[in-house]
Amino acid sequence: MSTIIAILVFGLIILIHEFGHFLLAKLSGIAVLEFSIGMGPRIVSFVRGETRYSIKAFPFGGSCMMMGEDDNDSDPRAFNNKPVWSRIAVVAAGPVFNFLLAFVLAVIIVCSVGYDPAELIDVQPGFSAEEQGMQAGDVITRMDHTPIVIYRDITMFMLTHTSQPVRVEFKRPVGDGWEKHTVTLTPKLSEETGTYMLGIVTSGGRTPVSGAAEGLKYGAYEVVYWIKAVVKSLGMMVTGQVHSDDLAGPIRMVTMVDETVDESLVYGVTTMLLSVANLCVLFSANLGVMNLLPIPALDGGRLAFLLIEAVRGKPVDREKEGMVHAIGMALLMCLMVFILFNDISNVFFRQ
Repeated sequence: MSTIIAILVFGLIILIHEFGHFLLAKLSGIAVLEFSIGMGPRIVSFVRGETRYSIKAFPFGGSCMMMGEDDNDSDPRAFNNKPVWSRIAVVAAGPVFNFLLAFVLAVIIVCSVGYDPAELIDVQPGFSAEEQGMQAGDVITRMDHTPIVIYRDITMFMLTHTSQPVRVEFKRPVGDGWEKHTVTLTPKLSEETGTYMLGIVTSGGRTPVSGAAEGLKYGAYEVVYWIKAVVKSLGMMVTGQVHSDDLAGPIRMVTMVDETVDESLVYGVTTMLLSVANLCVLFSANLGVMNLLPIPALDGGRLAFLLIEAVRGKPVDREKEGMVHAIGMALLMCLMVFILFNDISNVFFRQ
C-alpha cells in the first residue's frame, strides 16, 4: 500500500506541474503534441484532437511536449512563434501550479490540525531567556532580521545561528492586548545536550485556527516556510553545511512515504492521509523551487533565456540555446545517477 501511495503522491505532483504547462499552452494557442505522466514506454495512450495523452511505465517524471518548443517551426501555433511573455507564462506555470497544489493541501492540513505557534510554555533556568525576563505566554515575532511566524521558524533560524547573540522581539499578553518587548539573548552551551541553547521552551504542538481567514493565512505560510527551507538547504549545501549524503532522490523519497504511512496509520486513516499530504506539500514546494533555479534544461533555465529575450528584444540564437540545454540535461542525468546510487547506498547498505 505504501508503494501505491508513493506512486500516487509523485504522480499527483508531476500531473499538476505538467498540467500547469498544458493549461497555459492551450490558453496561449500553442499546439500541445503530447501530455504524459511518467517516463519510458507508453502503457496507456489515446489521442484527442491534436494532443496525445499518455501514461508511461516509470512513475517519475512527465512531459508536456509543445510544437516548435526545441526547433524552428513556421506554424503560427508553435511555441517559439508566440510572444515572449506568453512563453514565459507557459514555462513558469509548472512551478506555480506546484506552489498552488502545496497551498491547497496546506490549507486542508492547517484547518484540520492547526498551526504551531512560536509561543513559549516555559524558560529554562540558567539560560539567557530567563536572565532577560522572558516567560511563558510570550510570543516571539522576530529574531534579528528574520520574521517569526511559527515555531519551526525558530528551529530553522537556530540552524545557522548556533552560538551568536540574537536580538529577539516578542509580544506578551497584557489584558486584552499585547505588550512588545526586545531583548538580546546569548546562546549558552548545555552540558546535558552538548548544544548551544537560548533557554526558550515551546511545545511544538498545534493550535486550532479560529476561522477560514486564519486557515488561509497559515496555509499560505506553510508553503512560504517550505520554500524558505528548500532555499536555505541549498545555501547550506553550497557552504558545506549539508553533505551529499543528505541529498534524497526517488528511492529515499519513497522510503519517506513508506515510513510516514507505517508510523501514522496506527493513529487512523485520517492521520495517515494528513501526514502524507504534509509530505506532498514538502515535495511539491521542493519541485517548484528546484524548477525555478536558472539551470539549463529546467524551467528556470528556459525562463532565464526568455527573460534575456524580453530585455534584448530578440531571442538568443536557438542553436546555442539548444546546446546549453543539451549540456545541462547531460549534467542533470549525471546528477540523477549520483543521487540514485546515493539513495541505494543509504537505504540498502547502511543501518
